[in-house]
Amino acid sequence: MASLSVKPGQRFTLPDWQNNSILISADAEQQRYNSHHIRQEGRALRNETGNQARWDEQNSRTHLKDRIACVDKWREALARCLTEIDLEIDALTKVKEAAENAIQAKNLCLDVAIECLTLRESRRDIDVVRDPVEEELLREVQVIEKTKKELQQRVDDAFRQLCLLKEARQQVISDHKHKVEALELDRQCMSFNPTSGNISFKVNPTRIPDGSTALSEWEQNSRCNKERAEAEIKASVDLRGAITLSIAQTNNELDAQRIATEFALRKRMRDMEAALNELRWQEQNTLDEIAEMEEEIRQLEEDIRKRTLDLKVAHTRLETRTYRPHIELCRDQAQYGLTDEVQQLEGIIRALQQKRTESQDALDALYRQLHRIRTDIGYKTNSLQLDNKCMDTRRKLVVSVEKFEPEVDAVNRTRDLPRKSQLELA
Repeated sequence: MASLSVKPGQRFTLPDWQNNSILISADAEQQRYNSHHIRQEGRALRNETGNQARWDEQNSRTHLKDRIACVDKWREALARCLTEIDLEIDALTKVKEAAENAIQAKNLCLDVAIECLTLRESRRDIDVVRDPVEEELLREVQVIEKTKKELQQRVDDAFRQLCLLKEARQQVISDHKHKVEALELDRQCMSFNPTSGNISFKVNPTRIPDGSTALSEWEQNSRCNKERAEAEIKASVDLRGAITLSIAQTNNELDAQRIATEFALRKRMRDMEAALNELRWQEQNTLDEIAEMEEEIRQLEEDIRKRTLDLKVAHTRLETRTYRPHIELCRDQAQYGLTDEVQQLEGIIRALQQKRTESQDALDALYRQLHRIRTDIGYKTNSLQLDNKCMDTRRKLVVSVEKFEPEVDAVNRTRDLPRKSQLELA
């Protein structure tokens, strides 16, 4: 006979089953409620964090854009400043070279002045005089030395200013280079997005790197570099103006002195030519007088010869009449006349001989004076030739300086100037 199979274990009552179903339903509803609440909170959080992240990213992008604009503005300012510095360095270099060329031109002027002084040292005797030409030449040497010293000081100032400009330029170049690199990095940062392939986690990305500076310090550094460059450019512009003015002033001063020297030289040459003309006139007159004096001496000697013959005749007559016989040897009028004639002729001859002696002395004096005149003409002709050589030498000064090669370096130039005792003319 079959038996009833009963499952072992606890048996629950119907209320228990109902309560269990109710509890399960209640728990399910509570879990659904909790899940819905969490979902709502998660959605709100997602929305909030998404918005915050997008805002932060947009804010960071805006800050990067502003930073890029600021750095780029400074980069452009430094680039303009760098261009201005380069232009100013070129301009100052050209002005410096112009000053050096002016110094070289002064070397030619100095050589010409010294050559003129040396040429005029060849004057002789009375023409070795301290005349206005020599004073102007010595003054010209002093003016040239002074202008060379002033120009050399300007060249030294230009060299120092070029060093300052190049130093400021190096700082601007360095600052400009750093800003270009910073711009490249910030623009690279602008290009990053969540889909970029080169993004990754970094170790301690929020650390403050060594050597970091404050924004005010960064801006102050850029401003200082720019202001220093502008200050050096302004100083260079002022120096260029001063150098140009110095070149013009020294050229004007030297031109004025050159004109004064050449004026004195021309006046001296005119005076020398006038003196030569006077001496030649005196020479010709002296030669004419010598010719007349020689003719006069010949006439005197001829008269002496004639009077001597007359005296011989008178003597012979008187001697012959001494041989008259006896009473005929009387002192008659003929005797007295012959005696008077002899005495007269002897006086005439003595007077003629005295005059001939005086005339010969005068002729000798004329010859000495003629020699003196001709010697002085030689001195003055030599001096005039020397002054003409000086004028020929000074023609170099009106030729373009570029056609003359400087004999030595304008800065390290050495020369042998005449000693003061050599420049002192007797």
